[in-house]
Order: sequence, then structure tokens, then C-alpha cells
Amino acid sequence: MDGRDLVRSMRVVGSVGGAGRRLRTVRAAWRRRRADAEGLPRRGAERARVPGLLREAEPGPGGGTLRFDRSELRMAVAVNGAVFWGWDGAGPEPSYGLAGHGPEPDPRAVLEPDKDGGWRVVAERMTVVVSREGAVEVRTPGGVTLRRDLPPRWWEPVDGGQARWLQRSRVGADARFFGLGGRASGPRLRDGVYRLWNTDPGRGFAPGDDPLHLTMPVQLVVADAGAHLVFHDTSWDGTVTLREGEEGAGSGHDRPGVCELRMDGGPLRCWVMVGTPARVLLTWASLTGAAALPPAWALGHHHARWGFGGEQEVRRIVAGHQEHGLPLDAVHLDVGHHDGHRVFTVDGDRYPKLPALAEDLLRDGVRLVSVVGPAVPAEPGDAVYETGVARDVFVRDAAGRPVRGVSRPGEVVYPDFTHARVREWWGGLYAERLAQGFAGFWHHMNEPTSFAAFGEPTLPRSSRHALEGWGGDHREAHNVYGLCMARAAYEGLGRLAPGQRPFVFSRSGWAGLQRYGGAWAGDVATGWPGLRASLSLVLGLGLCGVPYSGADVGGSDGSPSPELYLRWFQLGAYLPLFRTGSGPRAGRREPWAFGADVLEHARVALLERRRLLPYFVTLAHLARRTGAPYVRPLWWGAPEDRALRDCEDAFLLGDCLLVAPVLEPGVERRAVRLPRGRWYDTVTERAYEGPGRVVVDAPLSRIPVLARAGAVIPVRDGDGGAALEVWAPAPGRAGGGVVGPDAGDGWDEAEPVRYAVRREDGRVVVEREGGGGGVPPHRVRIRGLGEGGGQM
Repeated sequence: MDGRDLVRSMRVVGSVGGAGRRLRTVRAAWRRRRADAEGLPRRGAERARVPGLLREAEPGPGGGTLRFDRSELRMAVAVNGAVFWGWDGAGPEPSYGLAGHGPEPDPRAVLEPDKDGGWRVVAERMTVVVSREGAVEVRTPGGVTLRRDLPPRWWEPVDGGQARWLQRSRVGADARFFGLGGRASGPRLRDGVYRLWNTDPGRGFAPGDDPLHLTMPVQLVVADAGAHLVFHDTSWDGTVTLREGEEGAGSGHDRPGVCELRMDGGPLRCWVMVGTPARVLLTWASLTGAAALPPAWALGHHHARWGFGGEQEVRRIVAGHQEHGLPLDAVHLDVGHHDGHRVFTVDGDRYPKLPALAEDLLRDGVRLVSVVGPAVPAEPGDAVYETGVARDVFVRDAAGRPVRGVSRPGEVVYPDFTHARVREWWGGLYAERLAQGFAGFWHHMNEPTSFAAFGEPTLPRSSRHALEGWGGDHREAHNVYGLCMARAAYEGLGRLAPGQRPFVFSRSGWAGLQRYGGAWAGDVATGWPGLRASLSLVLGLGLCGVPYSGADVGGSDGSPSPELYLRWFQLGAYLPLFRTGSGPRAGRREPWAFGADVLEHARVALLERRRLLPYFVTLAHLARRTGAPYVRPLWWGAPEDRALRDCEDAFLLGDCLLVAPVLEPGVERRAVRLPRGRWYDTVTERAYEGPGRVVVDAPLSRIPVLARAGAVIPVRDGDGGAALEVWAPAPGRAGGGVVGPDAGDGWDEAEPVRYAVRREDGRVVVEREGGGGGVPPHRVRIRGLGEGGGQM
């Protein structure tokens, strides 16, 4: 950390309150700078190192160890098909990314000699070849190279300490990069430098802003030869430099794509998974953990606003939704409901009977969700602070003193969530939230950040952390801080309310966040670029294994135009976390605030979301079982289709629906790139044939949504009962679908029910698979047969 931290602090002091808070902000910045100057080793002379030549190989379970002149490489094929390798003898553990202890090695995989003095390991879906110089090459079973890692390079301090390292990789000339967590520019990651450091930009962000709140060292690379996912398992600060390749460049030879990963420390180790996108995400989920299953109500419509005036204002907003026929499932209370912004407290003047309010809202089907931040006021008399001091739970500096930062309550301290004992203590504090009637929890400012350090950690990098017993500082703990906070809440809620599925979503996190809940995009800038960024974030997080996420409709700052608000609302209705909300500098965001036309069209979108709720529940169950995100890129089922790989303005919702949002002003017709097969406009039932590009209507009243021929979609019918919407297969084709039964908020997970669809003698036949046979136990509506469709 250097003087840039102080400059950032000076830039924001005018927006953080009165003179006292401004003074505390500057003082905190100086304290961080001084703490790092005293607590971090000075980086002096360094010694460069490369592996050297391969000297010997020692086979082991699922792989073995290769010893070079100046390093050794451990390799293992896991039973789930993933391949691990780690330099300098690094093993898979300890790891914050892995679920439990990770998979067992595959006894069938054997380390064997390769040509030119190298060695290889053959797995079911890939072959990994190591050259005698230390290059590592990933090939398909057919021998096509997907990725080639050049020998790594380290820079080690002569006086000892963490080594920086560099890993250069080459991929196919046609390959496209995706992932790296939540990125505003994407989902395809073009040429540029992407930082791996969870960061609050301190303002509304749009495409081009990087990094953001939730970064991950996870890449999904898609090429004609196949897809592969790479996870470099280190939480230190770093950068990823990407350059796409070019076919026929220069003298006619292909120029490969290049990835250059530079890390400030940590082990050089990675996992690689190869296969179709669905297979890769399934393997990733088995490695990092199944996604938490949200309660059914969390898949509905949420509403939040900065600074609800109090209990009466909440009741008025809920009544407004009811009066205008707008379904509402949850209301989120931001920091304004706390007593002086103190976590785990309630402002008794504005919310004198919060449990009674929660009970009244629940009778109308509306839950309360509480914001929770990690900052604890460092004030005598604050119950959380005094208890935490007594239990020694707060982060300390290199000299052993509690680290103090600046946040909304004033001077604050931060729990060390990388300690199991601290997580257990923090998880128990949610008992107060449950007693107040809250049903869900929104983690905010948990990079962690503060008014004093936008763009930099509020904790000095020299701050000490337990890191599960192996010990370290904030350089290693920063990126996993939000992940560990989510774990504390999820596990604590599981103990406090064992009969209910916890609902936790977080602004910050890391690889494996899906085990504990979902993600919120943070403060997206109000504007058309912000609308596009919100879709990019959801797609990118899904490809990194976090299937449940979303951004606030309308953005966080300013006042969107009625058209922008409506188009954002229409997109949000098809994203997993569907929340209307506003930030501290934004105006009202209820649909009726934008005029009668917007209100009517928003009502249509909300009612369609409510009708599709059984489908969203099914997608949640499938995400937990298979790792497949709800929102998928168009190339999900056809990664070899280059036109689909380059399409970023539409997406698949599960296997059945294609959603083409309007991302620019003044658009009433738009082009849509279709995957292979027949697709029906869900409003007009007009059929289109893919692959190809078609132009469809996109009036202000709706965005284009198309259904795949042969799809079986669970929906709510007009009286709220269960129904199946079946889209007729093309002649000579078949189809099918899955229905995920759900018990509501509990832990019961019934087996998904599968249905098959076929055309027979001019009729559409729908049957339950797995021995059920006969007519499905649902009302069935056949669509795509002409005007009005039909019923079975």
C-alpha cells in the first residue's frame, strides 16, 4: 500500500459526512499506510527461478511427482475427472475453494513416459503431458491441444518471503475466454488486463470498470476442439492478461490466444476440467461444492430501497404493490433500519415493533431481508463489540493491536472470519435477526471496504489472520473474507433454524461461494451501459459456479428514464435474483413511479415471473444437482458454434427458453441469434428455425422470449395450481423436460420428474419417464400447434 490510498481517501471525504468523519477517514488511511510500512517485509533484491530440466519421476496414486532441477511438480487425476497439478510440491490442500478435502485420486490414472523425455497422465476426458523443460499441455482424448502452460517463473526475495510468480499459457487461435468472477465487461473477456482483487469502486460501475466486488481465478475457455475450465487456487492479489488469438495471422499461420497470470504470492497450483460446458460445470460443482438451494420465495420479486423511512413506509410500499396488482415476495431493509448503523440492532423509533411488522407481512406472503455488514462499531457499550473483545475475535495488526477502520458507524473493527471459532460466534449473532422476523440476509461492504478505502482494503495488508490455523496476513485473506463471512452466516443459520433453508447472498466472495448462497452485483451505474453490465455479471458468475445472482433494476444512482427502467425490469424478471431497488443517490424505484404505461408493462413481466416460478424452482434444483447455471450463454449446448460464442446480448434460461433483452434505447425490433432447432415466440407462437439470425418484434410492452420446440416447462396455471406448458416438437423430432418438486423452505429434496414428448399420428404425446407412464399428474397445455395451442 502506498500514497495512492491516501489520495483515494481525500477524493471521497466530501461524501462521507461531517468534519469529524472526514478527519477519521484521513486518519484511518494514514494508519493503514503506517501499519503496512511497519508490518510488511520490504521487497528488496529478488532472484529469478525457472523449473530447469526434468530429472526423475515418481508415480503415485492417480499420477505422481516430477522432479526438476529447481522445483517439483505434483500431479493427480481425481475420480471426478479433474486433473490437479502443483509446483514446488504444492498439494490441493489447504484450500478455501474446495468443498471438504476434495476428491480422491483416480487409481486408474497412471504416470507414464512420453516422447522426448517428458511424462504424461491419461484421464478419461484429457491427457496431460509434461515436457522435460516443465511445459504442461492439456489435450483432448483425440490428441488436440486445448492449453499449453509454458514453464513458470518465480521471483523470490533474497532475504526470504513470498515469491511472486508468472504463468504464461497458450490456447487455440479460435478460443474465447470467459469467467474470472463478476466482470462488467463480458461475458466474453476480450484483450485486456483483469485484476484478481475484490474491490469496491466507490461509485456506480459500468462496462470498462475493473476489478469489482467478486473476482475469481477461474477461467472457462471455449474453442472448436472443446471447453476447459482452469482454477488457479490461490487467493493472493494478481492480474490476468488475456489476448485472443487470430486464425491465419501473419504469413497464414495461426496466432494462438495467450493468457498471462501474475500473482503476488501463494502456491502455483491449479485444477483443470475438460468436456462440454455442462460436463465441466458438473465437475466444478463436485470439486467446489453443490450450490445452496434458495427457499422458493427467494425466486420471486424482491424490493429494496436505501433508507426506508420506517415501519409505516414499508407498509405503504407493500400496500402499493398489492393495490397495483404487483406480486411481491420480499422487502429488503438497508442500513437505515439499524440503530446508528450498528449491525444486529434495530432503530426502535422507526421500527418500534419490527417482529409484528414481519408477522403481518408474512401473512401477505412477503418476507423481510436484513442487510448485514462485517463492520462492528468500536464503542464501549456496543454489545457485539464488547462480546467480541472478550472472545478475541477481531483482526489484529502485526503488533497484535486490534485494527480499526472507518465505516458508517464511525471507527470500527472487523471479525476474522478465517477462524472457525470466530465464524461460530458470528453465526450465533443471527439469532437476534431471526427473532426480529428476518427470513433472509444480504451481505454488504464485505470485501471488506469502507469510506476510507474505496479501491483498497479497509484492513491493512499487514493485518494478521488465522487462515484456519496456518496463519498469514490480509494479502492472502482479503479475497476470501466475504466467502468466509457467508460461510459463518450459512452455518450459523443452519444451527439456529435447522428446519429452514438459509437465504444468504453476498456482494463479495470467491470460488466456492455457491456453497453458502448467491451473489449481488453491487452498485451498477444507472444507464444503458449499466444494464448491459448487469447481464454480463450474471452470466460470468454462472460460468464460475455461482448460479444465483442478480443486479438491482434501474441501477444504483440517478434516475433512470421510464424506458430504461422498464427494459431493465423486463430483463430482471428472467434473472435468478430479481430485485427492484435504489442506492443512496437514486430516486424512487417502484413501478408506479414511472407512469401508467410502465406500470402496466411491469405488471405483465411480474405476472410472467410468477407464472414461471415452478420453472425457476426446477432450475434451482438442477443447479444444485448438476452445477448448471440458471442463466446460460447461447453457446451452452453448442460450444463449437462460433457465431453463438460471440453473442452477448441474449441468453438461455435453462434448456427451454431463450431470452433476448433490449439493451439499447428506442428499439422495437431486434436481431436474435438462434441455436440449432425450432424456436417459438412465446407470445405469437410463430416458429423460427435455427441455427441462424432472425429479426423479431420487441415492442415496449415486452422483450422477445422464445421456447425450444419439444420443451416441457413447469408453470403455475391461472388458479395457482401446477401445470405443464409443452411446446410441440418439430415433425419427426422428440423432446422432454424436467420438473423439480419443491417443499418450500425446508430441506426435503424430491427426485426430479422427467417427461418425454413426441409426435405420434398428428398428436403430441407427453409421458412421464421412469415407469410412471400414462398421463402426467398435471394439467397440460400444448403450444406451438397454431392459434391458441391446445390442451391434452
